[in-house]
Amino acid sequence: MSKTAIFAGSFDPFTIGHKNIVDRALQSVADEVIIAIGINYEKKYMFSLEERLQAIRKAFENEPRVRVETYEGLTTDFAKRVGASFLLRGVRSVKDYEFERDMAEVNHRLTGIETVLLFTDAQYACISSSLVRELISYHQDVKDYLP
Repeated sequence: MSKTAIFAGSFDPFTIGHKNIVDRALQSVADEVIIAIGINYEKKYMFSLEERLQAIRKAFENEPRVRVETYEGLTTDFAKRVGASFLLRGVRSVKDYEFERDMAEVNHRLTGIETVLLFTDAQYACISSSLVRELISYHQDVKDYLP
């Protein structure tokens, strides 16, 4: 039975840190990764949904084990619907780890879905979507942060 991981988020934008987590998951724990873009119509995003989807598809255009889908509602409901083996979460620091571990325990208790936490490689640990959005708002070049 293949192991399908759900890597969920709004990914505005999808960074090289995110890509690193997906690549590492494919090397170690997952046969397939579904990058799931949560849609929240009330939230204002810097990039349109189509721009976000296009960027992720381009980053994985030569990787047939990665697909991108959108969903509304709870990540855990989406994971059940697509038959995911587990949720995949990226961790950048020990502080992130503690929060993500606690969230994983709650998700498991409520839904029975396991979460795999993977630390981002050290060279990508400081890169977050928030950092990139901040740089963009100050008209800084962000190409080194995007896959």
